[in-house]
Amino acid sequence: MTTGRPAAGGTATGLEAAPGFPTRNVLALASAVIVVLDQITKQLVRAGVALHDSIEVIPGVLNLVHVRNTGAAFGFLNLTDLAYKQVLMTGMALLALGAVGWYSSQVPPRAVLARAGLALIVGGAVGNLIDRATVGYVVDFVDVYWGSVHFWAFNVADSAITVGAGLLILDLLRSSDHVSTSA
Repeated sequence: MTTGRPAAGGTATGLEAAPGFPTRNVLALASAVIVVLDQITKQLVRAGVALHDSIEVIPGVLNLVHVRNTGAAFGFLNLTDLAYKQVLMTGMALLALGAVGWYSSQVPPRAVLARAGLALIVGGAVGNLIDRATVGYVVDFVDVYWGSVHFWAFNVADSAITVGAGLLILDLLRSSDHVSTSA
């Protein structure tokens, strides 16, 4: 007979957070904080650093720059001129965000690293999506380099996505919950 109550140690639907684990509301708040920080920092850069200008922060290591990425991650397609590029890039970002959203609904409540990682990824994706949809490009402003080797410029949203992906990888490496036990 089913009572509608969770089994010992479980939850009714399997999607509620167990005591001591972050709830979906906490994770949604974390995503929202990333979006707000991302948009504030990009606005500060737009207002305070001329386009293509560079301000040295740590000599030989870190500059504050103002560049526009009309392409995808790591500047992919940035220099490519396509008809409807803004619509294409926004559509691709929406599809990716939808896939991440679907995947996050499948993650068990006790997979704290995965859930935190997905919250960071969603916040970063939404931050960059706002830029793509409203102005057609993403503002990047952190320029890390060593000598004459410059890496891709990035922003708060990119950082959140990268850290989030790292947390997902850590979760996969340390968790047997994601490994099939059937032979």
